[in-house]
Amino acid sequence: MKKTVCFDFDGVIHSYTSGWRGETAVPDPPVPGIKEAIFEIRANGYEVVVYSSRCKTVDGMEAIKNYLEKHDIEVDKVYSHKPPAIVYIDDRAICFDGNPASLLDMITSFRPWNKSQI
Repeated sequence: MKKTVCFDFDGVIHSYTSGWRGETAVPDPPVPGIKEAIFEIRANGYEVVVYSSRCKTVDGMEAIKNYLEKHDIEVDKVYSHKPPAIVYIDDRAICFDGNPASLLDMITSFRPWNKSQI
């Protein structure tokens, strides 16, 4: 059985520089190098799945699938939720360090990678 790696869509695959425009609007290019990284991960035996809240509707799911096809990004599955996986790649996540006392500070100071310079 392959080990699963989950990728969030917006901000990880879709550069999301325009922000939210609706679940079917996916106007921005891919994050540079993401196609190659996903290819390498899959070539090393991992199952790559994409999840997004956009997929709460059939139209949103189709928008993501069309985007991946348009940009020749091959993945194994697309989900509306985070399925079980060995790791989740998400631009809006905080990696828990085992210290609950630091969580509030980590939350209040959090910035996604593409906003951290602002």
